[in-house]
Amino acid sequence: MTTSFQWDSFRTEVDRRLRAFVERQRPLVGAPDLAPLLTAAEDFLAGGKRLRPAFCYWGWRGAGGEDGPEICAAAASLELLQASALIHDDVMDSSDMRRGRPSAHRRFQAMHEEAGWRGSPARFGEGAAVLLGSLLLVWSSEMWRTSGLPAEALAAAEPIHDLMRTELMCGQYLDLLEQAHGESTFDSALRVALHKSGKYSVEQPLRLGLVLAAGRQEPWIDRLCVQYGHKVGIAFQLRDDILGVFGDPAETGKPAGDDLREGKRTMLIARTLSAASEGQAADVRRLLGDPALDAQGIARLRGIIEDTGALTAGEEMIKRYLDDALSSLERAPITPEARRALEELAVAATARRS
Repeated sequence: MTTSFQWDSFRTEVDRRLRAFVERQRPLVGAPDLAPLLTAAEDFLAGGKRLRPAFCYWGWRGAGGEDGPEICAAAASLELLQASALIHDDVMDSSDMRRGRPSAHRRFQAMHEEAGWRGSPARFGEGAAVLLGSLLLVWSSEMWRTSGLPAEALAAAEPIHDLMRTELMCGQYLDLLEQAHGESTFDSALRVALHKSGKYSVEQPLRLGLVLAAGRQEPWIDRLCVQYGHKVGIAFQLRDDILGVFGDPAETGKPAGDDLREGKRTMLIARTLSAASEGQAADVRRLLGDPALDAQGIARLRGIIEDTGALTAGEEMIKRYLDDALSSLERAPITPEARRALEELAVAATARRS
């Protein structure tokens, strides 16, 4: 991704901050029997696009904050929150892969199997992954709190920081609830997507950066976060829904059609069912969530999604939300450099990668 703010340099700085933070934890979790936790954390944090830190950083710069190691550390802490959420999500979805590698619970399961320990390897793997995810959640708060930003700036942003994490956990529960109900409307799927991903991926990281720099919540900050952050967040999640069905495994890091095997009740699936014929809907309900779904079943579901117009509608919605978000930046009282960066970030977050 080419941007005006030297994306590669920013990612390198975020990576450096994360490695340094995890290294500081080594005296606490570096004992031989705890070392696998630390190693798993290091490996899991090695991947990712660093979008959340970027939205936070450019919120800070947009409201007049200067570049410096403190804001980079605070922004990087959001990657620990993201890693925590992904690890827990993979356990709940029984996902085998993440970013082209075994998911955390499968990694710990394999460790149990190779060692020949007592008990269920699968139960051990899930338990260890839950604990790793929880540890990263704790670390995300610690890294945020010890970033070096002024205490008054952190205090001003703390309610947003708390709300973001609460929304994420509520979104995870709502996702479980949707799967249990077995059917969802587009609106209910959107509600889950916003709480589980959209808000904490774009809107709240941006709001954190803006409030950190401004020192308080301003009316224009709320307008920008709703008109830009909220809409980019929805478009981001819609793109994720589409990639979960049609994406290239080399890009997504997960097997083709994995979201279909997991039975995810996404906005894309909700729109498909609302427009499907009786026979098409019956096929979707029969195939969706089948862990043994083969290439033929994946092709059938993809065909229904396309034939009902759900894929086209999703692409059109992404474009509409992206256009609206970019228009809102023109009216926002932010620095020109931040405006350009946020334009490019919005495009990058919602771009086709399949």
